[in-house]
Amino acid sequence: MSVKKFGVGQPVRRVEDHRLLTGGGLYMDDVPLEKCLHAVVLRSPHAHARFTIRDVEAAKALKGVKLVLTAADITHLGAVPCLAPMANADGTRNHVADIPVLCDGVVKHVGDAVAFVVADTVELARDAAEAVVVEYEVLPPVVDMRAALAKGSPSVWPQQPDNLSFDAEMGDRAAVDAAFAKAAQVVSLDVENNRLVTNYMETRGAIGECSSEGYKLTVSSQGVHGIRDTMAAKIMKVDPGKIRVVTGDVGGGFGTKTFTYREYPLVLEAAKRLRRPVKWIADRTDHFVGDAQGRDNFAKAEVALDSQGRFLAMRFDILGNLGAYLSQYGPYIPYLGSTMMTGVYRTPLIHVRVRGVYTNTVPVDAYRGAGRPEAAYLLERLVDHAARATGLKQDVIRRRNFISPKAMPYKTPVGGRTYDTGDFDAHMTRAMETADWNGFKDRVKTSRKAGKLRGIGLATYIECTAWGSGEEVEVRLETDGTVTIFSGTQSNGQGHATAYAQFAAQHLDLPLDRIRVVQGDTATVATGHGTGGSRSIPVGGVSVGLAAADLAEKLKRLASDALETSVDDLEIADGAVRVVGTDRRVGFTELAQLPAATPAMRTGEGDFTPPDATYPNGTHVAEVEIDPETGVTTIVNYTICDDFGVAVNPMLLAGQVHGGVAQGIGQALLERTVYDAEGQLVTASFMDYCLPRAGDMPSFAFETLNVPSTTNPLGIKGAGEAGSIGSCPAVINAVVDALDRAYGIRSIDMPATPDRVFAAIRAATLQAAE
Repeated sequence: MSVKKFGVGQPVRRVEDHRLLTGGGLYMDDVPLEKCLHAVVLRSPHAHARFTIRDVEAAKALKGVKLVLTAADITHLGAVPCLAPMANADGTRNHVADIPVLCDGVVKHVGDAVAFVVADTVELARDAAEAVVVEYEVLPPVVDMRAALAKGSPSVWPQQPDNLSFDAEMGDRAAVDAAFAKAAQVVSLDVENNRLVTNYMETRGAIGECSSEGYKLTVSSQGVHGIRDTMAAKIMKVDPGKIRVVTGDVGGGFGTKTFTYREYPLVLEAAKRLRRPVKWIADRTDHFVGDAQGRDNFAKAEVALDSQGRFLAMRFDILGNLGAYLSQYGPYIPYLGSTMMTGVYRTPLIHVRVRGVYTNTVPVDAYRGAGRPEAAYLLERLVDHAARATGLKQDVIRRRNFISPKAMPYKTPVGGRTYDTGDFDAHMTRAMETADWNGFKDRVKTSRKAGKLRGIGLATYIECTAWGSGEEVEVRLETDGTVTIFSGTQSNGQGHATAYAQFAAQHLDLPLDRIRVVQGDTATVATGHGTGGSRSIPVGGVSVGLAAADLAEKLKRLASDALETSVDDLEIADGAVRVVGTDRRVGFTELAQLPAATPAMRTGEGDFTPPDATYPNGTHVAEVEIDPETGVTTIVNYTICDDFGVAVNPMLLAGQVHGGVAQGIGQALLERTVYDAEGQLVTASFMDYCLPRAGDMPSFAFETLNVPSTTNPLGIKGAGEAGSIGSCPAVINAVVDALDRAYGIRSIDMPATPDRVFAAIRAATLQAAE
């Protein structure tokens, strides 16, 4: 591929930033509407209860109140479905708990939806919601997933008394057990992966409109077509052509805005009844108790080793807390992570048992990385633990067990994965060099003199991205000589307007400000599978490139007639088609005016469906200082060396990696979701839920050591989630390294908050004194 000034590989600045920074964005609450009504959801204060709505008339009678909906009013609407229920190991299926649009007589978690109130203003709607009289009969809740599986525990669902959503397995259990029986050493570790609240900058929202032509739903989402199809087929029960879904600018998604939520059919139903637009915008409390949450796994991990520290077998027993209902892809997420338990190691035998568990908590679903961060964290914690148990250095045990480049393509023993490319030793070596691994011993001495502990940790990861459905893209030359890209993916802040324009500029050689990207409207873009799984660049971007190449050939054919020369003698340069080696040219604007320039001739089409996933991989090295007097951990150095195949825009790529690492650091050190025994979310606001701040972030040393993918035409591997995958294990391995050096503490769970670190130090100190 030739280098173009604005094309693939160039670190150009984001073209969308000027518009967004100067107030030109159109986010959910910016959408202009006439005679718009406002809605709130009345939510349950209890984690598990029967309820009776005794009176709604007082609420309806309040000034400005237009509508109060309860379950009795919407019996014609279907539930919000789980689209990925998992089967048990024997092929049977347990109870699938879809999400009711409004609860009918029983609530299952704090924040469950009881009623929907519409009024002239948000304030009036809130007053009316408080006037709805609800009588609750509190039932015993179960919050902890391990407790939920215990005999005699309260049942979330009577249809599933054991609270087990699914019980799946992969791998040869008997062969793994035999390998463990012969092992020179067995190392085991229990690992908790803490629950997270997404906390994107812009909360969710929905605007419903209804006319004789059908419904219009405006949402802050990660893809309009999937929401439309689910709404039409499963909930509203209408033809998909009767629902138009629109998404404008989106202030963060991280997986959580992929899903269809109960407020979406509610605003449409209200708009149909009132014949006026109805807007619902989540406040931060709505987000904490009403949006799908992330992670929340507990696992027992074991590795069998020979006398040289080589992995003979591994086995994992993983529990995934799914919450009270099955969110759209909730059950699939822990299973997806299980398919990546091979990691970067040539472990010949692996067995994984993975179970999904119902609890009286907010449903859990995909959050940046969707199962792959959980897998990498579990595996990399286990490998570090094995290094300490065997006396091997962290890098040595990894090198001894890495899959070599010569072994590619490599078929994994579980999960049905085939890794196509990767040089794991190379990027670990480079990351360690950049981090000055060998100079760490001197820095430990300096920290010790200052009364601080110092630790260094690394994590080598691999993940799967950009698999499954393809993307159909159109690239159209407009009559003014500009170009429009129509794509069914959805930017949530990643920079699609820039990256997609680069794919087009590679073939059309236009400045990026002459290329416009259209997304987020089912009436304008025919098909699409949204943004998720780091697919927008490896799948959507490739399709843009194919469509732009198709358009380029059509423009050459148009210019061939105008210039009276062969297509073979033409090239595209500087927004024009010209005869090679001459100054004879015809600009895009002139081409678009030609009689032969029909819409079909001005439109290129591209459709790429990946034959397999891409497998980005890399090494993160974290270095921390811990103050033993306070338990405060500070990240003092952070190094990343990643393999993303090909970098489309190095500047955007670095931004994606930095953002993912920031979220990983937040999970590792700060973010803690706490439910009490009654199922109350104790950390339901920023007063108690700690997000990372700028001061918590180190400066990042980031570089790539790319090996192009063979499953992608351009060699690209997905990059949007990678930062969140390598970061958690690197940071916690560094914390454990510091604690082990000083106190012999070899395990600590996320988040390693000051109180948790201080308590571990205190316990170790007291034990040593006995």
